[in-house]
Amino acid sequence: MRTEPEISNLRRDLLANISTILNQCIECPKCIAQCAFLKQYGTPAKIAEAYLASIEKEEDGAVKSDESKKWLEISYQCNLCGLCSAVCPVKLSPDSMFLEMRREAVIHGIAPLPEHKPIIAYEKKGTSKRYSWYSLPEGCSTVLFPGCNFPGSRPDSTLALYERLKTKEPAIGIVLDCCCKPSHDLGRSAFFDQMFGEMRSWLVEHGVKTIIVVCPNCYKVFKSYGSPLEVVSAYERLLEPELIFNLPNKSSLFSIHDPCVLRNEPEIHNAVRTLAESAGFKIKEMPHSRKKALCCGEGGSVGFVAPEFSSKWGEIRTQEAEDNKCNLITYCAGCAGFLNKKIPTDHIIDALFYPESVAAGTRKVSKAPFTYLNRMRLKKKLKKEYPAAVTRERDFIPVSEKIEFAEGMSNNASPDNLKSKGGNLKKIMILALIAAAVAGIRFSGVLDHFDSETLRKTVADWGAFAPVIYILIYTVAPVLFLPGLPITIVGGIIFGPVWGVVYSITGATAGASLAFLISRYVARDWIKAKLVGPRWKKLDNDVEQNGWTIVAFTRLVPLFPFNLLNYAFGLTSIKFIPYAATSFICMLPACIAFIVFSSSLLDLLKGNVSTGLVVGIILIITISLFPLILKKWSKNSKTN
Repeated sequence: MRTEPEISNLRRDLLANISTILNQCIECPKCIAQCAFLKQYGTPAKIAEAYLASIEKEEDGAVKSDESKKWLEISYQCNLCGLCSAVCPVKLSPDSMFLEMRREAVIHGIAPLPEHKPIIAYEKKGTSKRYSWYSLPEGCSTVLFPGCNFPGSRPDSTLALYERLKTKEPAIGIVLDCCCKPSHDLGRSAFFDQMFGEMRSWLVEHGVKTIIVVCPNCYKVFKSYGSPLEVVSAYERLLEPELIFNLPNKSSLFSIHDPCVLRNEPEIHNAVRTLAESAGFKIKEMPHSRKKALCCGEGGSVGFVAPEFSSKWGEIRTQEAEDNKCNLITYCAGCAGFLNKKIPTDHIIDALFYPESVAAGTRKVSKAPFTYLNRMRLKKKLKKEYPAAVTRERDFIPVSEKIEFAEGMSNNASPDNLKSKGGNLKKIMILALIAAAVAGIRFSGVLDHFDSETLRKTVADWGAFAPVIYILIYTVAPVLFLPGLPITIVGGIIFGPVWGVVYSITGATAGASLAFLISRYVARDWIKAKLVGPRWKKLDNDVEQNGWTIVAFTRLVPLFPFNLLNYAFGLTSIKFIPYAATSFICMLPACIAFIVFSSSLLDLLKGNVSTGLVVGIILIITISLFPLILKKWSKNSKTN
């Protein structure tokens, strides 16, 4: 075993973690037995040594090679749940090393990965002026901080909890904001420090001393970084004599899912169980609970890069609950939403305020995108019905070159993954212009003497020139990352439902084939450098094992950006003819649907709803539902 890493230019915290793991890890199987991620890549010591070896190969110890980048990217497949620490016989914390590796990845521009764009956008909304609200009544020294997910999915429970806390402390305030735990776990330290630091400073400056949190992640953040603020969980506060519930016994049996981020908080574990009993529920413990709690699967944003690891946790938790023959209660809104896809899971706050519906299994909560609407409605209600001496909407924007870089301009980003500032505004403007154009055409009278047949006869007069130009445009579009849908719609309008399909599918297949050939024979090294990360490596492995069926699946179920996918398949082992043939066949249903629909658009503009339009809409809906049908079929197949 190595005793001291020779590389000296790593950050001190990462070097310290690697050194500790290498010195003390006895490579026992206990952590591997608990974790699919470690089963895949080996013990923490093996991972640390492999990463260190990849750095040592560099001339100056920098992170440049694909090998060293690979190990930093792999750290994003760890849930950071800490179960490895809980079972480690020598009390190591491998999750701390993986977090430091993530921070290293951000510093070198390797991360966040393109797959992290949704969670970064979610966090950005949570800290924005639109969704944030700080409300501090006169004499306020304590605020309720419900987090992001809870008030969006359960605005009624949020208000009920706030009102109950106010019965004891009328001057309690409320803060709707995000603690930025996602950025923390993604390794975006500069962004996190500035965003959370600004919020903490504002609260302290305005006399706040105590934060009551609902979300376990918020608790962890405030406890770790919130000093001098005191943090207390809502569950501990609700145990106070004036606030505790005393509901009649329902004799309903539940198991408690402890969020992994609170595995070292026994007081909160006990508080939640006491509250559940006070609401009339009986508790049956599962093998993995309290200190040895399992991650629900959402931890560390692993689901975005390695869904196979993320789903494993939910499967284990579901099995333990089924063995107990009972549903789950948890105290994390994120865990509740994630686990509820597999087994009925309720939040303890719902169990306190709506015990009858929880006992009956009929409690309904909101899901995205309605959660965003709920947050705005809740904010509006607080502004209107809960006057305060001090209020604010947060509009703080941290300024840092590295933060701007980490927002999306990473070396791994691609044209389909990047989103310019003001992207949503541009989309809205484009939709508004389209609507205005449609209205202008509809009421201008231009179409009174111009219909689909007239247009197609005019195009037919051009002879072979028109379809050749159209096919050439469609062939080049995927190579240049231009969207194909508008071109498809134009094809339906000018060529009709029959020849429109012929020319569109020909052009689409030619474009997909051209990108494939460029990737394989012309720009292989450049494209390979861009398409890095676990997602694309998994695609390569899947093609290796399943061949053309993966091409078929990805064409029918759009899990990957279409234009990038054309290039990605060029890097895999699949041969050109099976790729082109499968692409042609599996792109055809969507092509037919949109061509049939668009072929009647001019008639629609004149106020006529044709049979072709209706059929096209039905076909588009059917194609859109295909992923759900496939998912249900796959789930039933596994069950059987």
